[in-house]
Amino acid sequence: MNHPRTVMSAVIGLGFGLAAALGTAPALATAAPAPASSASAPHAAYTARSGSHENASANKAFFDAVAKSVAEKRAARPGVQSVTIVYSAANAPTFRTQIANSAQIWNSSVSNVRLQEGSKADFTYYEGNDSRGSYASTDMHGNGYIFLDYAQNRQYNSTRVTAHETGHVLGLPDHYSGPCSELMSGGGPGTSCTNPYPNTNERNRVNSLWQNGFAAALARSGS
Repeated sequence: MNHPRTVMSAVIGLGFGLAAALGTAPALATAAPAPASSASAPHAAYTARSGSHENASANKAFFDAVAKSVAEKRAARPGVQSVTIVYSAANAPTFRTQIANSAQIWNSSVSNVRLQEGSKADFTYYEGNDSRGSYASTDMHGNGYIFLDYAQNRQYNSTRVTAHETGHVLGLPDHYSGPCSELMSGGGPGTSCTNPYPNTNERNRVNSLWQNGFAAALARSGS
């Protein structure tokens, strides 16, 4: 993996009408690279370059890492049913707006789990250059992270890429053969697809998965 060399800061509004503006090219700056072990770790990619088995394994490993992190912080509050997943965007300054928009999209779409930026993060966003594109993965030490690739985020709608990868945080797998209206179809529908919103089935699946808080989610993940 190459160390990131470019960073952009774009002010982007939500909504279908502004979708065409979401792939603005970055300006020069420096950002932190993703964990060094990512090259050997399984990863759930935005496009179908990786094998389905690898993507499925990576998705489960990533979700388990996030869920276990949430569990550790919630251990002192076992009676709380709602779940807040904390993320850090400090290592992906180029995509801070897209990340915030993605969190807002998911928070307005589901009711049983919430994404929030803060300290003691359950997962982290990184940015840089990677021939595999954007993906969700772990650092092989039980920590989940999302990597956002510069080139892919110029080629595809950046908020859709970010919202898709964030969908893995909530337990959704890839489904590349789905239509553009399905967020987890990722890059399957092609670069013209700009939809950053989960469809009804995806929203219902996330709500069902987190219905009884973290314990239900972790149990359904098979951990």
